[in-house]
Amino acid sequence: MALTIGISLLGLFKAPALIEKCLFRPYYFARENQYATMVTSGLVHADIGHLLFNMFTFFFFAFPLERHIGTVPFVMLYLTGLIASHGCTFVKHRKNPAYASLGASGAISAVLFAYIVFFPTTTLMIMPIPIPIPAVLFAIGYVGYSYWASAQSRGRINHDAHLCGALSGLGFVGISDPAAFAGLLGQIGIMTP
Repeated sequence: MALTIGISLLGLFKAPALIEKCLFRPYYFARENQYATMVTSGLVHADIGHLLFNMFTFFFFAFPLERHIGTVPFVMLYLTGLIASHGCTFVKHRKNPAYASLGASGAISAVLFAYIVFFPTTTLMIMPIPIPIPAVLFAIGYVGYSYWASAQSRGRINHDAHLCGALSGLGFVGISDPAAFAGLLGQIGIMTP
């Protein structure tokens, strides 16, 4: 968290070229061996609002999840989310030389969805709407909205990264802790334990 905040602030206020250098550009990823940008792009953000939203979400969900699953699995989950989200972005935009992506949203989505698997009875609130939403319903709505928004392809938000990050978080827990995933499915009535 500190590394992401520090590098993002440095890029936003002191060294804008740093953000440009860290961008994930699917078209140039393999053509110019820009493999490191799959990770470095997650360390920079477009503006303060983008950074605050991601770090706010990280703060509330990542630390309890890390305590629950351990540091090594948590880091693996985070990197899986970051790489999977950029993998989807690469597939969709690999022929577009003008497309670039940045931010930790895909990794944050993986963390959030893994958290929901382990703590499915949690309620979440979307600001500025102060209404508690059951975590499982939030997850369904988030996936549905991200899929819809991705199909619309409007704006500068990489909804593909959000969707693929979320799905990678579910997949990570399904592989690393099948019992937790089966417990979630049983709790929501999809299968009985």
